[in-house]
Amino acid sequence: MPTGRKWMGWWGAIGSPTQRGVVQYTISPFQTANMRGAVQTYLFYGYKRLMQQAPYWVLPFAAGYGIYTWGKKTNAYNNSKAGHLAHAHDEE
Repeated sequence: MPTGRKWMGWWGAIGSPTQRGVVQYTISPFQTANMRGAVQTYLFYGYKRLMQQAPYWVLPFAAGYGIYTWGKKTNAYNNSKAGHLAHAHDEE
């Protein structure tokens, strides 16, 4: 088994040679300003994106709401006295 300074250590030895030449550069967290201008940017680009995507969610929503109101109105009519009288000939 080799000894001396040629190897870091035997299997499982935690020790290692000291690291040299490692440099870290950072900036102050006060200089990053991650959210600067986020609200103002969203007011313009968010509105623009909503208007570009509007046909993909407004039209299906309008169709669904129209079908829902039509079904609710038709159901109320069919369960009313007038609806029963109008469809009474089907029961004979």
